[in-house]
Amino acid sequence: MKRNKADTDVTIRQLIEVGRAHFTEHGYADASLESIVQEAKLTRGALYHHFGNKKGLFRIVLESVQAEVAEHVEQAASMSEDVWEQLHLGCRAFVIAAVEPRRKHIMLIDGPSVLGWEEWRMLDGKHSMRLLREQLQMMKERGHLHPVSIDAITHFLSGALNEIALWNAQHSDSKQSMEETMAVISLFLEGFKRRSSNR
Repeated sequence: MKRNKADTDVTIRQLIEVGRAHFTEHGYADASLESIVQEAKLTRGALYHHFGNKKGLFRIVLESVQAEVAEHVEQAASMSEDVWEQLHLGCRAFVIAAVEPRRKHIMLIDGPSVLGWEEWRMLDGKHSMRLLREQLQMMKERGHLHPVSIDAITHFLSGALNEIALWNAQHSDSKQSMEETMAVISLFLEGFKRRSSNR
């Protein structure tokens, strides 16, 4: 029984890894299920059994990418004890992680178009947006933010970060656009501070 579960886990991991490589290289539309299962040394039946179809595999791949990005955000934020620096580091880490070559097309381009905006947002809400909301809620409770709606500010800031990440992903001069992005993030976050928390 344990061996069967272990075999199943290996099969699922193989399909996710190979699927991710193909979605990254070819994009969702041009990624071939036949090529994916051949490279994974499995059958179409195995893929259909575990994921239902190509879209089902892509959804799991996207969620794993979003989980990776959230992990980078969390790690970056944990490098400081200062709540503002945590927010700043987390926002920077989100953009850098999202535009990494193995993530950007899956997360920023194919994700919303393949799954639809609502499902993409729901998945984002489980990962990076959740971390952002928790950080902002904690900051508000400690008196570091203006007295605004946490839901509103979370969606506002998350939307800005997603859009600036997409802009970076599509920009020809990635170094310059990233430098400009980091400058804007720093300036933008200053506007959320309560004056009493400025130091």
